[in-house]
Amino acid sequence: MPAPAATLPAPTASVDKSGAKVRGMFAEIAPRYDLVNRLLSGGIDVWWRHVTVSRASPPATGAMLDCCTGTGDLALAYAAKAKPGVRIVASDFCRPMLDRGAEKAARSHPSIAWIEADAMALPFADREFDLVTVAFGLRNIADTSRGLAEMARVLAPGGRLAILEFSIPANPAVRAFYLWYFRRVLPFIGNAVARNASDAYTYLNKSVEEFPSGEKLATLVHSAGFDRIEQIPLTFGIATLTIATRAGGSAA
Repeated sequence: MPAPAATLPAPTASVDKSGAKVRGMFAEIAPRYDLVNRLLSGGIDVWWRHVTVSRASPPATGAMLDCCTGTGDLALAYAAKAKPGVRIVASDFCRPMLDRGAEKAARSHPSIAWIEADAMALPFADREFDLVTVAFGLRNIADTSRGLAEMARVLAPGGRLAILEFSIPANPAVRAFYLWYFRRVLPFIGNAVARNASDAYTYLNKSVEEFPSGEKLATLVHSAGFDRIEQIPLTFGIATLTIATRAGGSAA
């Protein structure tokens, strides 16, 4: 395998994150979404979700929401650890992705509620949840600040927000290899295996590079009404877990 270049030019095209574009793209790749995720990550995404559940544990009572749930892998990971009686809701605005998640949960965790919903206009009451999570979905929301504001609205004061998302590694050598893989290898393999016409895995790498990470994301989270923000780099910083507490109450 050739070594990645020390530096790579930044992509020039802005990402189209309009609702119709993103919904249609994920609907197209839904049948092979899980397969491609495992293939492209080498299975490390399973460990990332394990860390998320461990560091932002399920509430002892009450309810939690997994927003932008996709095919529900994080909701299922929480369902496996949550105590009986904890209500778990998984929401996404792409019905085919939700249907895949519901199929996976049918036998092992049938109590999960699968709700079709736009993250910028969540159909839930204020302060309804004690934990809100989002894995690899925040960057797909057209207006990040609006999505975070909705997550803050439905969280009880003192409740927690957990964001698992790709990030750009700080180490120059790791960053160079990561960007080379994301720009040159991942789109080719992902689009071929997913058999899609929407170029979904080219969108993936572009959306990651344009999304605010690190301190920029922490600033957005704080502005939405959160404090006690902790950021945990995972696997040399190619993903980051951000945990924050809804301002206005003691930690859950």
